[in-house]
Amino acid sequence: MCWSLKELIAPEPVQKQPVVAWGSAGSGGKEGAKIPDLRSEGRTSSQENRPDVYEKLGTPQGLWTGGEMANPVPSACCVVLAAVVVVYAQRHSQLESHTQYERVGADVTMKCGSMDWDAAVTWTANGTDIDESHLNGSYLVLKNVDLSQSGQYSCYEGSSWHLKYQTNLRVGMPPKEPVLMCRSNNYPKGFYCSWHLPTPTYIPNSFNISVIHGTKDMVCEKDAVPKNRCHIRYLQLFSTVKYKVTLTVTNPLGKNFTTLTFDEFAIVKPDPPESVVAKPVPNNPRRLEVSWQNPSSWPDPESFPLKFFLRYRPLILDQWQHVELSDGTSHTITDAYAGKEYIIQVAAKDNDIGTWSDWSVAVHATPWTEEPKHLTTEAQITETTSASTSSFMAPPTTKICDKGAVVGSGAMAVCWTAGLVVAAYSVLFI
Repeated sequence: MCWSLKELIAPEPVQKQPVVAWGSAGSGGKEGAKIPDLRSEGRTSSQENRPDVYEKLGTPQGLWTGGEMANPVPSACCVVLAAVVVVYAQRHSQLESHTQYERVGADVTMKCGSMDWDAAVTWTANGTDIDESHLNGSYLVLKNVDLSQSGQYSCYEGSSWHLKYQTNLRVGMPPKEPVLMCRSNNYPKGFYCSWHLPTPTYIPNSFNISVIHGTKDMVCEKDAVPKNRCHIRYLQLFSTVKYKVTLTVTNPLGKNFTTLTFDEFAIVKPDPPESVVAKPVPNNPRRLEVSWQNPSSWPDPESFPLKFFLRYRPLILDQWQHVELSDGTSHTITDAYAGKEYIIQVAAKDNDIGTWSDWSVAVHATPWTEEPKHLTTEAQITETTSASTSSFMAPPTTKICDKGAVVGSGAMAVCWTAGLVVAAYSVLFI
């Protein structure tokens, strides 16, 4: 039989046990009985010729059958498997690993478990051997650590590669003062607070927020998404008592906090208007019709009406034009440049309290333009006739000399001679 895996990799030495011989089922064999060497005793394998064997093993005669006795030596496959398991367990057995946090720029020293300072050890970082220049005896010393040195560090004993120590090094920074913002976008139901860190810490952070209204603690229900936000429900409307919100951030390298104190009305800020649409007005080259809807998060626009702020400009200019509207969710722009594309946005605010929302998503529109007129058939005919007449030239009726018909080097001389003869005869007849 093969040893169990637990016996093979146990760190304690396994005590030798007497070899057990097993007969067939129901043989009544006893543990601890030594198997005699039948060959050395000159015994035969027949059942009748070995009564002394029955006596030594304590097995009743008549129950012994040749070939039914168990092999006392583990098979070859078990021996090989045992060796592989032992070597693997020595080199890769997992100790209880822990996490060690260190600040960027710090000097870090790691001990190899309970090993002595002068013990021969080997250190690895993420499975790669570390140069001995970083060792002080069996201690690992890292100077001025940075983010790239985060990882798993392991220490092995000498050449046997017994794992003695393992830690997960996380290099990071303590948190700076967090950025906290509280806002009511669904007044008068309540408000929410959100937060973030101005710079990353590269290690896990935990946040704790407390809300106090006067002397009463209030519950801030955290959102599932995003995780850095929570909601508070108003318990009393139109209260003049201030709210105090404190946010504390903590990580293994330090902690920090920030506090906000505010009135109920000061944090009211609606979400931007939705479904903004801009269209040209037919037959009006300088007008654009703009419409929008109240933000869906604003719960009661009838009891708490909103006013709006419209801004628009042509794309060719950087200067905005503004219009404030006390009611309604539409407006007609009457001074647009004809044929120029415009960009338009809208913001919202409670009529009496709070601040303006962010701008809505920008929309684009171009005022109506008249379609170009096509040329009439009569005009096209007149233009064609004029072009044909101007290009027509009547041929000359008399030719003294046709240069195109005269070929040769004396063509020009012949032409001039004929001209002079004509001129002479004309003088004589005068």
